[in-house]
Formats: sequence, C-alpha cells, structure tokens
Amino acid sequence: MARSSVAIGVIILLVILMSLLSYLPAPGYEIKYPSYFGDRIFIPADNPTTEAGVKLGRMLFYETSLSKSNTISCATCHQQQLSFTDGKKFSTGVDGTMQKRNTMSLANLLWVRNFFWDGRAAGLEEQAKTPLTDPHEMGQSLQISAKKLRKKQAYPSLFKKAFNSDTIKEAMIVKALAQFQRTLVSAESRYDKYLRGEYKPTVSELNGIALFYAAPDPIKGMRGADCAHCHGGPKTYTELFQNNGLDSIPSDRGRELFTGNDFDRGRFRVATLRNIALTAPYMHDGRFNTLEEVVDHYNEHVSNNILTSPFLRNRSNELNGKQLGLTNNEKKDILAFLHMLTDSSFISNKNFSNPFSK
Repeated sequence: MARSSVAIGVIILLVILMSLLSYLPAPGYEIKYPSYFGDRIFIPADNPTTEAGVKLGRMLFYETSLSKSNTISCATCHQQQLSFTDGKKFSTGVDGTMQKRNTMSLANLLWVRNFFWDGRAAGLEEQAKTPLTDPHEMGQSLQISAKKLRKKQAYPSLFKKAFNSDTIKEAMIVKALAQFQRTLVSAESRYDKYLRGEYKPTVSELNGIALFYAAPDPIKGMRGADCAHCHGGPKTYTELFQNNGLDSIPSDRGRELFTGNDFDRGRFRVATLRNIALTAPYMHDGRFNTLEEVVDHYNEHVSNNILTSPFLRNRSNELNGKQLGLTNNEKKDILAFLHMLTDSSFISNKNFSNPFSK
C-alpha cells in the first residue's frame, strides 16, 4: 500500500512538473549584428524574440494559406534573392489590383520604428496587419487566417511552443511574423568588410565613399554628393521622411495623407541603401529602372521647390549652381560604392529561406 501511494505521488509530481515546463518561456533568440549598427533597436516588451517564435514566423512568412486565394504569401512580394523585394514597379494582390507604391526591402528592420513609405504603422506588428488583411493585397482577415492555421497539422504545436497557448490567436500571427522579420539583418557586404578592415576598396570605391559622405563646397574646392544627410551611417538610412525633389507638384501626397500637415506633401520614408543594386525599380513609385537613373536624378533633375528637402535644394559643386554637377567619373564612383552594399550572404542565408522548399 505504501509503495502504491509513493508511485501515485511520483506520477502526480511528474504531471505537475510537465505542466509547469509547458509554460516556461521559449528560449531567447540572439539577433547578431555589428556594433557599428548601434543598439537603438525596437523590440516591444510584449513580443520578445524567441527561437520558437522566429521559426514559426519564418513558416508564416512563406505560408500561402494566409491569403484569400491560398496562392500568395509575404514572400511573393518580398523575395529573398532580391533583398526581399519583388523586382516590380508595383506588386499585384489577390484580386489583381496593383499596389499604389513600390515594395520596400525588409533588410535591417530591427532599427526601424515607423513603417510603410509614409510611416503610418508604428512597429512591425502593426505593419504586418495591412498586407495580410487589405482586400487588394492578401485579402484575408486575421480571424480566418487563424482558423485555417488551426486546421493545419504543423501549426498548433508550433504556436504552443512560441506563445504557450493551446489556441492559435490572431495577434500571435503578426507577432511571429514580426519576430522573423527582425532577424533579417544584412551586414556582410564589401562595405562592412571595409569597415572591419577586412577589405581594401578599389580607387573608384574609395572615391565613391568620399563623395557619398562629403558636402559640396565650391568656394573651398570640396566636391561631394552629400548623400549622407539622408543615408548617412553604416545602416545607410535615417528615421526621416523627405521630399527628394521628384516632382514640383507631387501626384502622391505621401506622408501628408497620414499626418495632415502641408509640409509633409511628397515626403516619403528614407529607405536603406543596403543591397540597393538588387532592389530595382526605385523610388516610392518605381519610376527609375536603374541606379544610373537614380544618380542622374539627384545630380541633374532635383526639383528646387519649397517642398523639396533643404538638404537637396541648390546644393552644387559649381559656384552658384542649381544642380549637383557631378562629373561622369564621379557618378561612376558613387555607383561603385553603392554596389559595395550588396550582401550575397543575406540573399542566400538558409535561415531566411523558404522552409517548405525541398
């Protein structure tokens, strides 16, 4: 009788321990990045990055059942080989409608606070809701997506590991996607190796770096492209919104549609230049097909009007010049630097690839 009681007690203790273990937090996930990127990262307290959450988010990123047609996933418009863009001027949604703005790269979002070209989404979790539910994008409510995932054999246990819940809830979908996207760090380009002293740039690349960061001062004989005001620092972007002089009268009001402020007309988020050679076409409306066209715009075609960023107005390498006035060789040097920002390991990293591919 005593032995039986002890056995029953052990069984009960094991059941209690197993129950407690099932509610332990999932192991944390270390997102690795270089120190020169800085630690001003954005991870909300209610969505810490975990191994289980990242694994789940990666699967959801490539999961077509999150779309109304069961044919589109996040990866349809954000393809790894193109630095998570799709090479199109405008992406197409489940109903065949083309989007109003060009698809942005997902590289290095860990440092970004406001998302979309106009910055209307505060955080990756908030951002994820729009493409998932917009009738002209993936076109499906989170409620229906959660219901569909519950019926798939793999997902209940994955959500259980990631969020300690027996039920797949709508908020968990966007949280898992956000966790995965925060791991998409690009920091192994030739430029990174140069910053670490592991690569010696060509003469043209060095000239391009100097021009990129220097402001023109024709009185002092200093030549520059002054790109760093908006794209300065190793991450090559700033958390700013600028009107870059594409049009004297912007057809897309940009951030003004979100803020209601007149001075935001035609302003758009400053995108990172990381992997920029892979992410054509360029600008919020995809109007430029090549990097050469982009450089030509900033060199020769900036609209000098009151809406244009003051960093771009009347900046010139020529005395009293109205445009930047770089030489053809200087433009080639800047292009050489931009190509240094391509990170081949980022676009081939198996941790970011489609987990359903054989």
